[in-house]
Amino acid sequence: MRLAILVSGRGTNLAAVLEAVAEGRLSDVEPVLVVSNRPGVPALDVAAGHGVPTRVLPRARFADAGARDAAIGRAVAEAGADLALLAGYDQLLRPAYFAEFGGRTINIHPSLLPKHGGPGMMGLAVHASVLAAGDTQTGVTIHEVTPELDGGPVITQVNVAVLAGDTPERLAERVLAVEHRCLVEVLAHLSASMTAASRA
Repeated sequence: MRLAILVSGRGTNLAAVLEAVAEGRLSDVEPVLVVSNRPGVPALDVAAGHGVPTRVLPRARFADAGARDAAIGRAVAEAGADLALLAGYDQLLRPAYFAEFGGRTINIHPSLLPKHGGPGMMGLAVHASVLAAGDTQTGVTIHEVTPELDGGPVITQVNVAVLAGDTPERLAERVLAVEHRCLVEVLAHLSASMTAASRA
């Protein structure tokens, strides 16, 4: 399974995936491209450290966001990706992306969608929202990406307990550890299914 990964920041989920590939835990996954919408982010160094080609496609280089998203979709398609993964990618993908890349795109989100999803729900804002709501459970959602923000069908969800005295930072740390594990498990399942289908 040829995998493209879209990033915007630290690249911790990207690192978890690339390390699993390097260790043989994702032996059927071939990372073919990392695309960032922001220059100079740590995720680009993570990709370079694993020898994965990168592209930086910032909004400022394009006439509008749709043109930028079309360029991202073309880059993913030209890399021959079977699957695109949003791993900390902080922008809504517009229809122009899907017009250029007809393959499957999935996202990982640090809450139990549909709770604490939608506009502005990224990073610590998600965990602050969970705590403000008084939720006793949060978690991780991996879902299909559609033009509706955080609205695609759910692939899997894993619960994480909210503990007394949690801060957004503490909660984020525990959820992130589950994100890493869950993401590798889902990619292993998807790659195995794709391999089995190709042999059938």
